[in-house]
Amino acid sequence: MNVMAIDAQAASGEVVLETVRLRLRRFRDEDVNEVFAIIGDREAMRFYPKTFGREDAKQWVARNQRRYREDGYGLFAVMLKECEAVIGDCGIIKQEVEGETAVEVGYHFRRDQWGRGYATEAARACMGLAFQGFGADKVISLIRHENVPSRRVAERNGMKLEREVVHYGLPHLVYAMRREEYG
Repeated sequence: MNVMAIDAQAASGEVVLETVRLRLRRFRDEDVNEVFAIIGDREAMRFYPKTFGREDAKQWVARNQRRYREDGYGLFAVMLKECEAVIGDCGIIKQEVEGETAVEVGYHFRRDQWGRGYATEAARACMGLAFQGFGADKVISLIRHENVPSRRVAERNGMKLEREVVHYGLPHLVYAMRREEYG
């Protein structure tokens, strides 16, 4: 996959990654409505333990802006290159799993964009950023067992099922890839 990494330490709102069809940039305050269109959709978020409201969308954006300052990365707004529309988010975050800090690639997309390969494309680019830009030795994805589409994204990107854990009180599968396996 042709991925162009752009300065991950860039100012808020700038493009961080580009793929063939997508641009990933840092969230801006004005992205709240686009975030709410995803996380406020019960079907899109059915594998999460709660329904998200508009205030949660504001916190989602603010939490990722804080991650950019503290970690240098977070979830990024995913835009279609052809029209600059925000269709989802994808990125890397620190995640506590069974008492250890892990680097997770995560993604969420509007339902009308499902089935087009955008999650796979964006997640692959973010895995590369984690390995090449931030020196991660391993990247994981925490996925609920019944979330077959997300499991397929992880598998298409070469991640392997490592184990099952309880995360936030719910069983999750841990898919993982080590740096030497990425390529």
